[in-house]
Amino acid sequence: MAGRISEDFINEVRGSVNIVDVISQYVSLEKRGKDYVGLCPFHQEKTPSFSVNPDKQFFYCFGCHKGGNVYKFIMEKEEVTFPESVERVAEFANIPMPQEYQEQPVKLNPLMQMHKEAADFYQKVLMTTKIGERGLEYARKRGLNDDLLKHFKIGYAPGKSDLLLTYLRGEGYTDDQLAESGLFVKSQDGRLFDRFRDRLMFPMSDESGHPVAFSGRRISDDPEEPKYLNSPETSIFNKSDLLFHFSEAKKHARKEGHLVLFEGHMDVISAYKAGVKTGIASMGTSLTQQQVYMIRRITKQVVINYDGDDPGQHATERAVGLFKQAGNFDLGIVILPDKLDPDEYVKQYGSDSYQAAIRGAISTTDFFLQRLKKKYNLNNEREQVAYLREAVAEIAALPNPVEQDLYVGRLAKETGVSLDALKVNLSRARRKQRRVDQHTSSEVLPELAPLAPAADPQPVTRALKAQQRLLYAYIYSDEARDYLTVNGFVFPNPEYERLAKLWLNYIETHENVSLSGFLDFIPEELQSIIVSTDMTGLPGKITLEELEAQVRVLNLCKIDDEIDRHMQAIADARRRNDQTAILLETQAILQLRQLKLQEEEAVSDRRKANQG
Repeated sequence: MAGRISEDFINEVRGSVNIVDVISQYVSLEKRGKDYVGLCPFHQEKTPSFSVNPDKQFFYCFGCHKGGNVYKFIMEKEEVTFPESVERVAEFANIPMPQEYQEQPVKLNPLMQMHKEAADFYQKVLMTTKIGERGLEYARKRGLNDDLLKHFKIGYAPGKSDLLLTYLRGEGYTDDQLAESGLFVKSQDGRLFDRFRDRLMFPMSDESGHPVAFSGRRISDDPEEPKYLNSPETSIFNKSDLLFHFSEAKKHARKEGHLVLFEGHMDVISAYKAGVKTGIASMGTSLTQQQVYMIRRITKQVVINYDGDDPGQHATERAVGLFKQAGNFDLGIVILPDKLDPDEYVKQYGSDSYQAAIRGAISTTDFFLQRLKKKYNLNNEREQVAYLREAVAEIAALPNPVEQDLYVGRLAKETGVSLDALKVNLSRARRKQRRVDQHTSSEVLPELAPLAPAADPQPVTRALKAQQRLLYAYIYSDEARDYLTVNGFVFPNPEYERLAKLWLNYIETHENVSLSGFLDFIPEELQSIIVSTDMTGLPGKITLEELEAQVRVLNLCKIDDEIDRHMQAIADARRRNDQTAILLETQAILQLRQLKLQEEEAVSDRRKANQG
């Protein structure tokens, strides 16, 4: 981005958006009091500790301690610079960037930029070249029209060994970068060749929509070639952390209220063509805990529509298990007839029928009961008893008694077994389930791997609490700030003292003063201190007496630190058998303890005076 963005424009853009609306594009937020809470997008957690304050336009995670305003959130989530974050937020607010800042596009890291250029190259080959006609003909046979090709950025890799290689070398990429990208294979003699040849190319994008890998669909009938060929994992691509079409689907999920999970990208594309815009897929690999966590941050409402064949239904069972392990999901299951996959079903029955199938998704309990029926011969009494035993055990695990009653009543009608008898079995199964639950809850469950290392929180000592209170007063109260300044107060913590000086500079040089604006004025490493101080629920009003009390607390902490230092010196002197040093250090400690006693008496006298 060229030039320097004016502060007026930065303030205009920030003031034109609600941070809740922006963060809701990445995190499912629920209102709790005056704040909104959700699962942190920066580290993995089971209980929401991520908070957004719409009044102050801040976010803060009490788990990993990241915090800031809307620009800081975009910088952290998108891994972009401050000017780039301003551009992203301006785009969200539909505010055009000033002309002088539109000269250069946002630069991605080299591997991500290379994948973007590769995706553009493949699509240009498909849509505009003679050599791409073979790929376009195949795409048309698969029902992919121009709108779908453009939306999913589908392209074609011709059957040549160095077409992409030659193009990207011409764009200035080094052979080391090309080898690192995963787009090429290296021969034994060190030469590079295009990995993807004669394949329809489906870009796989990260959560922000940047292409980071590809899946290539074989066009030829050569059985020696794999049907699908995916990029290897690289520094920007981990298949366990990626869901196909996720960046687009999550936008539609705000309106539709759910995401639809598929096995492969052609299912997602067919569903999109049929009007289901919220489709995502795990690219033919087994669903992972990390992918479940990504989904959970966006919505708790998920419809699973895997293939109707036996492997697809087994995969559905496994996916349900993962979602249940993560907890707090409302799951629906779509089982298509004749063991069809979604792509086949849409082609055979049409869009309206498919949308109705999504709306009519059954519960996970219905799904498992249907699976159980196929497992047993219900005309055989012994097998019918076994079926009922398993079915009642499944029903007993439901947390809602109304659901339990509903399914037991249905079982009674289906099998002709008396409702009372089934309820007796249900009661036994409940007791057994409670014992299992108690045993499970007594064990330490393994935590999911974190997205990023959670920051080690600074110990909340008496001194730190006092400095937080004084910094809060320093920012919000002119009287408190004047008192501290006149009395020559200095924050013991260098970062707090630096923030105090920056605040003075900020209010002296800005007419419209706000804490959110101040965050844009200070270094990144200090922003979390401001936000955490502001969001810890400190009382708004501070009296002169409390200021003096907090300063005395810091004095007492300083004395304690000095005493600890002298105690350590005594221990060192004893090891040296230096009696003179021991005597001097002991005298210093006695003087400090006398000083501490005087400070404590002053605090006590002030407390009594206030109570009187």
